[in-house]
Amino acid sequence: MLGEGGMGRVYLATSAGGRSVAVKVVRPELAGDPFFRRRFKAEVEAAMAVSDAFTTPVVDTDPDGPVPWPATVYVPGPSLQSEIEVDARRPAAPATVEADNVAPGAAPAAES
Repeated sequence: MLGEGGMGRVYLATSAGGRSVAVKVVRPELAGDPFFRRRFKAEVEAAMAVSDAFTTPVVDTDPDGPVPWPATVYVPGPSLQSEIEVDARRPAAPATVEADNVAPGAAPAAES
């Protein structure tokens, strides 16, 4: 398991073609919520429409299955939790630089 959050768990897997992918498996209690499913499907469709240097491509998904999931290209790196812990010890300026690095990727996703 790579991580866990409010929406579900993320696992490292290998695609049929041998590519490393991150598969987010939605929590069962959310999978039964029709409002959540509509929102989840819309978010996955928006993510699939974005092709940008700052996003990871969705390579497969099943938003209508018993337990919805998307799979994205896996990008190795530190966990968000470890970055938060490191950032807590840094001065504020690097956090501003990080926000500047993240912002270009957020714009295309918000526009789709």
